[in-house]
Amino acid sequence: MKIRLSKEEDLKAIMEIYALARKFMREQGNPTQWGEDYPSKLLIEADISSHQSFVVEEGGKIVGTFAFIIGEDPTYQVIEKGAWRSTEPYGTIHRIASNGQVKGLAHQVFDFCYQEIPHLRIDTHADNKPMQAAILSYGFIECGVIYVADGSPRLAYDYYR
Repeated sequence: MKIRLSKEEDLKAIMEIYALARKFMREQGNPTQWGEDYPSKLLIEADISSHQSFVVEEGGKIVGTFAFIIGEDPTYQVIEKGAWRSTEPYGTIHRIASNGQVKGLAHQVFDFCYQEIPHLRIDTHADNKPMQAAILSYGFIECGVIYVADGSPRLAYDYYR
């Protein structure tokens, strides 16, 4: 697998992957985390322009995508029912999605991000059991609950060695 920055010409493939991910989430009992239209095309375009969108390629084909932001994440400033384990600079992983054809994609993404900065944070919906399993099996520790822009809660995790 190869991970690289997303380009404008990747937008169609990225949006197709997010459509597949939303369908998978609904089928797995998680219909509300991304709803019908998250992430929006405008958000992904902004991620691409700010060099925070990445794609995962296998055999020259885009099979996954995610956003990775190094620096303060406003939604992580307040955490309830726990605390962050470190105040060191961190990278945040958002919007991991795949086409479902490659196993272990989340761990490849985590490895890639860890090489960039050794302190990572991530969050997910309480109904997103597959992502929770991937996060915990990699070694992330649940730290508490944060609230995203629309006010809905997310389980928050961090990872560092």
